[in-house]
Amino acid sequence: MRVLEVVTYPPTEGIHVSETSRRELGDSDRPIEDELEDAFARMIDEGTQRLHRTWREVLATGFFGGTEVAMGVLAYLAVLHATHNQLLAGLAFSIGFLALLLGRSELFTEGFLVPVTTVAAKRASVGQLLKLWTGTLIANLVGGWVLMWLIMTAFPKLHAQTVESATHYISAPVSAETLALTLLGGMAITLMTRMQHGTDAMVGKIAAAVAGAFLLAGLQMFHSILDSLLIFGALATGTAPFGYLSWLSWFGYTALGNVIGGLGLVTLLRLVRSKDRLQEEREEAEDEPNSGSGTAESATAN
Repeated sequence: MRVLEVVTYPPTEGIHVSETSRRELGDSDRPIEDELEDAFARMIDEGTQRLHRTWREVLATGFFGGTEVAMGVLAYLAVLHATHNQLLAGLAFSIGFLALLLGRSELFTEGFLVPVTTVAAKRASVGQLLKLWTGTLIANLVGGWVLMWLIMTAFPKLHAQTVESATHYISAPVSAETLALTLLGGMAITLMTRMQHGTDAMVGKIAAAVAGAFLLAGLQMFHSILDSLLIFGALATGTAPFGYLSWLSWFGYTALGNVIGGLGLVTLLRLVRSKDRLQEEREEAEDEPNSGSGTAESATAN
């Protein structure tokens, strides 16, 4: 006669998994999931390199970023002129983000998640972050202005479309709607950066670039660099119903909204999510004599 042995297990609902046990469940012993650990490591490695660039490197990388985004603007204007379909034009603009991704260039609004996380981890200084932001912003605008002048010279048939698209942004009154669009613009591109650092697969990174372009350009969110290039193009035609002072006033609140959206709606939440891992990284940085401010000083000296 066979005797069946019944084994009962305690209910799992409500059981608290200790920090040590949770670490043992994954491949690494870090306090966050393995996928988040991989993404965190990629951000710190990349951010450390970006923040320790010299001024020459920051300006050159930012200049190329502006020119590459301008090529995306050219694609956007060409498709919008031919189809009058904003969503298709937004997808065409992804050429600019793909150029940034594959060309390893720098866009000002891409400098929120990765560099801020790196500074929070004490792998770079606040001064280096400000250098990256300032240099990249100026170089983006200069490079974009040059390319938009060339584009308007080469494609006169796009003049009317460029003026129309630029006027949509610069003539918009400061309201709850436009301020929300600036916040969403900063959030969208920072979310794109987060998605690209969440995978090693190039297909995934490309998909994130296309998605970011669709949201920003296709839905006409307010973006300080992208829309500035449209405005520069309109000014280059000589027929724009506004001037550079109007652009500067628009740019001020748009850039501020992008920063708040990118930092407050994405970056800050990511830092809270990785709080324990950041603490470990800071402790490791403090134990390394050549990390943090020491590395920053040597990089500045070079």
